[in-house]
Amino acid sequence: MATKPSIPKGTRDFSPTEMLRRKYIFSTIERVFQKYGFLPLETPAMENLETLTGKYGEEGDRLIFKVLKRGAELERALEDRSKGLAAEALRYDLTVPFARYVVQHQHEIAFPFKRYQIQPVWRADRPQKGRYREFYQCDADMIGSTSLINEVELVQLFDDVFTDLGLKVVVKINDRKVLSGIAEVSGQPEKVVDIVTAIDKLDKIGREKVEEEMRAKGVSDAAIQGIAPLFELSGTWSEQRPVLERWLAASATAQQGLKDLSFTFDAVGAMKSAVLEFDPTLARGLDYYTGAIFEVKALEGSLGSSICGGGRYDDLTGVFGLKGMSGVGISFGADRIYDVLQETGKFPAELGGSTRVLITNFGAAEAMHGLKLLRQLREAGIAAELYPDAVKLAKQFKYANDKGIGYVAVIGESELQSGTVTLKDMRTGEQRSISEAELIAVVSS
Repeated sequence: MATKPSIPKGTRDFSPTEMLRRKYIFSTIERVFQKYGFLPLETPAMENLETLTGKYGEEGDRLIFKVLKRGAELERALEDRSKGLAAEALRYDLTVPFARYVVQHQHEIAFPFKRYQIQPVWRADRPQKGRYREFYQCDADMIGSTSLINEVELVQLFDDVFTDLGLKVVVKINDRKVLSGIAEVSGQPEKVVDIVTAIDKLDKIGREKVEEEMRAKGVSDAAIQGIAPLFELSGTWSEQRPVLERWLAASATAQQGLKDLSFTFDAVGAMKSAVLEFDPTLARGLDYYTGAIFEVKALEGSLGSSICGGGRYDDLTGVFGLKGMSGVGISFGADRIYDVLQETGKFPAELGGSTRVLITNFGAAEAMHGLKLLRQLREAGIAAELYPDAVKLAKQFKYANDKGIGYVAVIGESELQSGTVTLKDMRTGEQRSISEAELIAVVSS
């Protein structure tokens, strides 16, 4: 007995209906990217392992999908494990490959460089609701400028995308300089990465577990007590800022971060579908963020997880040999956005790309006539099909229903003789006889 086929956990097949909805998301995001002056870019699915490791922190490195060496090279590696079994890996995100591209092609690029990239990424994560091992990211990055205007534009870009998608969201913002200042005033600035990585899990595991993790990483009880005011902060940005300024007065780094955040809040202005909110516990554990950090959550649906993220990374290209190249970018989690739009019923009822009219087939003469009419419809820009087999009309109607085709053009012997078409609206059941010349106008409207 043949084994039932399956796919790896954390991956999915996408039906034609699902693909139309995914393309709707991608095209909406891409349209806004282009409106803001970003240019398209693609990089390989695989990168050299050394390109990716050490860029995402200890936990991120564990989630990298490594690609085994092949042939004789693998045999040698199995004999001598010091050489390593993998030299390549599937990309973990789009930002590090982008930084690699910038360094590799720096003499061909006009800076500041604004690019967008829509491609799949892979993570060796534990699959669960809203979390997949293969998923698409839609990134926009600008590199070669330290101006905070870039951060402002990215917040506004979030707002434009989710306005077009009809989804209300909250854009959470923090600054790694503020978090570094908190580590300073705690008395253990050298533990900033461990502190930030733990704080980033606050909404998932709670304060007690966060403190346990910090202790396990060598953060002292005195330092944990020094961080305590962070967990007590509440209210709006204007209410939290003076509290933070007093608490972090001894840290020049934190004061700069607070100043940068104030500029962003003041410059963004009124938004349409998004709410900009300061979140003092937002950390995002990736080691390469150095300034502003972003996270977007839907205010509708029950998913509750992040659907976008990003931030500024002043030092990312430096690890590839190009110093002093500051960048800032954001990433849309298309798969999670899909889940929210599906749950909230926000997908349009009709999406481009599906067949609009089906021409029936009753035999050779009708089919030949149908082919001529089919060409006219398609030249008019109307998606149309001719049913390929001469079968019962009920089966052809069922095909149209199953595919969500809006109209069926019935052409039998009597229609051939009169030069007419019996057009059935599959949504309302209404049926009427029209001339072939009228068909294009009726279906187009």
